[in-house]
Amino acid sequence: MQLIEISRDALLKPLQSVIGIVERRHTLPILSNVLIEKTQNQLTLMATDLEIQISTQIPCVDNNQEFSITVSAKKLQDICRAFDEETTIILDKEDNKVQVKAGKSHFSLQTLPAEDFPKISALAESQRTIKLSQGSLKKLLDSVQYAMAQQDIRYYLNGLLLIDDASNIRVVATDGHRLALITHSTGTKPEQETESAKKQEVILPRKSIIELIKLLNDSDDEVIIEIGQNQVRFSFSNIIMISKIVEGKFPDYNKVVPINYQNKVEINRIQLLHALQRASILSNEKFSGVRLVLTQNSLRIICSNNEQEEAQEELEINYEGTPLDIGFNVRYLLDVLNNSHDENITCSFGDVNSSALITVPSNDNFKYVVMPMRI
Repeated sequence: MQLIEISRDALLKPLQSVIGIVERRHTLPILSNVLIEKTQNQLTLMATDLEIQISTQIPCVDNNQEFSITVSAKKLQDICRAFDEETTIILDKEDNKVQVKAGKSHFSLQTLPAEDFPKISALAESQRTIKLSQGSLKKLLDSVQYAMAQQDIRYYLNGLLLIDDASNIRVVATDGHRLALITHSTGTKPEQETESAKKQEVILPRKSIIELIKLLNDSDDEVIIEIGQNQVRFSFSNIIMISKIVEGKFPDYNKVVPINYQNKVEINRIQLLHALQRASILSNEKFSGVRLVLTQNSLRIICSNNEQEEAQEELEINYEGTPLDIGFNVRYLLDVLNNSHDENITCSFGDVNSSALITVPSNDNFKYVVMPMRI
């Protein structure tokens, strides 16, 4: 029984949109599959890992009957990739298998019952709806995602805090050693403090953030964010992502951001990045420490390791503050420099035991805080 006849690209593109969350090895075999459904003139592909669900829809003018199947997402993707762009692919169903045909090529894939596919229930009621451009959301997430924790026992750090107060959207990420935050103005100000205008905060899982960054375009096309009681729904470019919310109390980021630091230096980002990259070649592999030695109009960057090897870089800077010799994890500094696109950055310091604050002169809404380390 023929299910559908479709061009290779028309099938591969939506498949690639949903496959990022598919687990290759899972206790539930069906989670390795993609759900393919055809209703009237629409084809829907869906994948889930029980925490996140991504679906995408494409128009389909094929007049064949409606159907619903699940098949290995990875194998179907690999088969589609193996053919040229102009190839026509036919999906047939025989017994419990899907036959994938293209020219004289023929693949027989196992299926699992579509009714067993664990769809995440639709958003019952939206408590808040946010609308902004895909490019703006992508930039916000990109600006802080590197500061998220990975597999931290404090599970609420393995994600990103999204805050909406009706006039601003703020995203915050921290792993306990550094913190990044950025604020985006929505351009609207509530006339009075109503229930809908009050601040709302949700923690989104790391995996959701990584997938969103992959899927969002650098465009002015709109993305709609609907916040529910225990999940958030993102709708954009024929894609719908539903993500469960991480339960837990995110740290009070306002207490972490230093204020009134007097020792400041503005420096070329690329110049500092390259100097740190060179010096880090000889840093201790386990601790990745780097010393920043600030004296009048000079910044020395020093890395050493257990083999008594040492690298030094010196940059001429405009600095008139207190002399300072302070250590950091060099990876944390490289992260913010690699993920910024501004020409210059501003580094503000307290004393050797205080966190450093990194900002960009062109955007007061971005802040990066990194704790010092003893070297």
